[in-house]
Amino acid sequence: MRIIFMGTPEFAVPCLKSLLDAGHDVCAVFTQPDKPKGRGYALTPPPVKELAVQHGIEVFQPTTLRTAEAAETVRGLNPEVIVVVAYGKILPKAILDIPALGCINVHASLLPKYRGAAPIQWSVINGEKVTGVTTMYMAEGLDTGDMLLTDKTEIGPDETSGELHDRLSLMGAQLIVKTLHAVENGTAKRIPQTDENTCYASMLSKELSRIDWSKQANEIHNLIRGLSPWPTASTIYNDKILKVHRSKIVDGYTGNAGQIADLTGSFIVCCGEGTAIELVEVQYEGGKRMGGKDFLRGHPADIGTILR
Repeated sequence: MRIIFMGTPEFAVPCLKSLLDAGHDVCAVFTQPDKPKGRGYALTPPPVKELAVQHGIEVFQPTTLRTAEAAETVRGLNPEVIVVVAYGKILPKAILDIPALGCINVHASLLPKYRGAAPIQWSVINGEKVTGVTTMYMAEGLDTGDMLLTDKTEIGPDETSGELHDRLSLMGAQLIVKTLHAVENGTAKRIPQTDENTCYASMLSKELSRIDWSKQANEIHNLIRGLSPWPTASTIYNDKILKVHRSKIVDGYTGNAGQIADLTGSFIVCCGEGTAIELVEVQYEGGKRMGGKDFLRGHPADIGTILR
């Protein structure tokens, strides 16, 4: 099929690669503009652009698709279908109406649950046991179009959103190929979404990072793994920020919320309602990531010290 691919971050890369491996004609890639990164703020291309350039695919990086020029560019490419994966821009109706076989999106949740920008992270933060990917026809609403195919997976009890992200990106790559095969041979079935059981997965912000130690250990554990690798859960230790990248729920400790309960073998902190958690991997302000035990060896504390 003749395809325009629209995507930007690492999550979209396996999908583009799978379309190329399946022999589809990806005639163009639309992606976000290059952005300054690193200490030198050098302009850095999005991961999708890097793959497109490697394969000699024409790349477009408009700041918006809501112009007559953008619509004319897409129309001139004459795509049969547009595939959208984490593009980061809303497609207006003028673009949605161009391809004869529609615009198909790969979304990292089991729709209609977790529509929005951060479905992977919120599924972990909210303690979901199962998630997946959904392919859907795009409509003018936010992730509201008719569904096509889904693929489910269990979320591991200690799995971070970063680890889940990588797994779902590979699942999405397989699912989009199956979806396009069904669309091409006319066997694709449209499943209308309902608003029942839906919820919105809003964009993450650093304001979510601070750990509230009065909450139960399972809530804190879910926040820590849901915010890993970004923006990362954090607490205050000796008046400095301590980021927490990994944790584990433990039993047998009681104390005040935020109180360090064990220093002999692990970095154990008391949480609300008689629960406790081990800080498995941490990062002190200005320092490197390290195991909780290693951190305590270099930054000794007393049992009873309160994290806040």
